[in-house]
Amino acid sequence: MLRVDVSMASVSFRNVVFERDGARVLDHFNLDVEPGEVVALVGRSGAGKTTVLKLVNGLLLPASGEVAVSGKRTADWNGIQLRRSTGYVIQEAGLFPHLSVAENIAVVPQLERWEPERIRARVTELLTLIGLSEAYRNRWPRELSGGERQRVGLARALAADPALLLMDEPFGALDPITRSELQREFRLIQSRLRKTVIIVTHDMAEALTLADRVALLERGKLIACETPVRLAESRDPAVRRLLDAVVVPDVLRKGPAPLS
Repeated sequence: MLRVDVSMASVSFRNVVFERDGARVLDHFNLDVEPGEVVALVGRSGAGKTTVLKLVNGLLLPASGEVAVSGKRTADWNGIQLRRSTGYVIQEAGLFPHLSVAENIAVVPQLERWEPERIRARVTELLTLIGLSEAYRNRWPRELSGGERQRVGLARALAADPALLLMDEPFGALDPITRSELQREFRLIQSRLRKTVIIVTHDMAEALTLADRVALLERGKLIACETPVRLAESRDPAVRRLLDAVVVPDVLRKGPAPLS
């Protein structure tokens, strides 16, 4: 099966309209995500953030306009191929309860018919990457803490070395301390792997900490997509309205804490 070169992973939306039950969810939406870039989608509930992710991996198709992954329209992709080339991390990890940690991580490599020894080596590599010991290999999801389940969910998304990573409120259900720890772990992993990442969050401080650019959505429209510094300097009334409602000023002023 043809796979996407990680170095070439990109996403583009061109005048995308998406409707559900006669209501417009996305309204002439335009966005470009460059290879190796982390873009955070922020907005109120119902702004269209999760719909954007589902349009990227082909679970949804636009009513009009065009969504492309690595230069190829999602409508032209084989849906299975596209989703296996895309890692997906959701809130509370969504692990299969009847599979062990190792088996959860290995789901996509097994579907791709990797050799057993290659799968075992990849699971070991990813356990190390997410900071869990070999002792976790045979544990069940019910035996893990929330933070550990989320780490395993990230490892599962990375297992087949996808070009693109989609994250939907990945740390939203965690306590503040665990959430902060996993945000730091994500930044460390991203500094090493340089995946193309789109992350949905309601937390502006999290978006500013994790993302190269923050995309603000309101009622299905993209009202801004800027670096944290440029976002803070925006005088656009719609942008100011969202920032003034949710931003932690120190995060905008100081930026994320250094990794070292």
